[in-house]
Amino acid sequence: MADRIALLITITIFLILIDLYIYRAISSIRPQWKSLHFPYIWWTYSILLILSVFISIFYNIKFMLRTFILVLFFITSISKIFIIPFLVVDDLRRGFIWIKRKFFPETPTETTHPIDSNPPIPRSEFLIKAGVLVATLPIASLTYGTVSGAYDYQIKHRTLYLPNLPRAFDGIKVGQISDIHSGSFYNRKAVQGGVDLLLKEKSDVIFFTGDLVNNFASEMHDYQDIFSKVKAPLGVFSTLGNHDYGDYYFGKGPSVAKAKSLADVKITHKNMGWNLLLNENRRLRVDGEEIAIIGIENWGAGRFSKYGRMDLAVPGTEDAPVKLLLSHDPSHWRAQVLPEYPQIDIMFSGHTHGMQFGVITDKMQWSPIQYIYKEWAGLYQEQQQQLYVNVGYGFLGYPGRVGILPEITIFELKKGKA
Repeated sequence: MADRIALLITITIFLILIDLYIYRAISSIRPQWKSLHFPYIWWTYSILLILSVFISIFYNIKFMLRTFILVLFFITSISKIFIIPFLVVDDLRRGFIWIKRKFFPETPTETTHPIDSNPPIPRSEFLIKAGVLVATLPIASLTYGTVSGAYDYQIKHRTLYLPNLPRAFDGIKVGQISDIHSGSFYNRKAVQGGVDLLLKEKSDVIFFTGDLVNNFASEMHDYQDIFSKVKAPLGVFSTLGNHDYGDYYFGKGPSVAKAKSLADVKITHKNMGWNLLLNENRRLRVDGEEIAIIGIENWGAGRFSKYGRMDLAVPGTEDAPVKLLLSHDPSHWRAQVLPEYPQIDIMFSGHTHGMQFGVITDKMQWSPIQYIYKEWAGLYQEQQQQLYVNVGYGFLGYPGRVGILPEITIFELKKGKA
């Protein structure tokens, strides 16, 4: 706790220094604002916002209030980040002028007035105004993403070609949702609307690829009845994501409370009628033919937990002509599946959220998350193995989405070359 407090104090001092830097720059081009209570408005807003963030972290306040505070803080911080480069450029400009005056002074002539040896170097009004204008862009886009993007569910239809697909499965519809993050929801009606869209597609089987909650099983209390309606003739199969274990709240070490929360998450899957796959496999049977569904616990490259055990989940599927893998983190595909399990036809994952910010069109896609994850949204292929990354049903942290909208994916399985 002491380390956490020290970190927060350090961050607070840094934020205040940033505020001071921006405030002085804006005040320098509009000195008359000082008589219009601008300093009081600026510093009251900044200090109250920082104090509110502390309160939301250390005290149990209402979820909607906490969300409002964190969103306001996030949008404000992003806007300040956008203006800082303009101020830095302006300071560099002023620095060059100072160096020129210091080391290459102008020599006064008979027709000029004596030159002040140390005149003030004013800020560029153009650069400051440009920075302020650019800083309004994230305010507008992130506000729009909160109001409009968080629950704007998009149905995406994809055809998956599998060369060994049994004839009975040709044309089967598979639905996928991922990253529900029920602890972030604040609109039951909108969440229900997304589930209705999924059910209207009449999928034969549905996959859920992890992160049912943010931290606690109790986050599903208000939404379990909604997601219990997610049914399919061949079943709903699910797996766990990195947030389902409670590691980010309870820590990575074992504890009674953490074990209880995880057990309750697993019970929630069962109560909704979902087949939770914990390093195990199941068979789908249609007209006497079968394919295998393999589900593992979270396995992520780098710092993420590796609860997944392919060595436990894969055995018993050797005779299945097609093997579908549910694994939450797409980094698992390149780190372990491709080099060690060439028999996996396709892996379904989520996790990235597309960072809830970016652009996806038919011809291109971009998000800052691509600098962290090589595979972060959509369909990928290496040789005959495929990966699909769903950008998620819910949201985490920032309660909205800009450009990367919540996704419900409907696949049609077809026999053919991938």
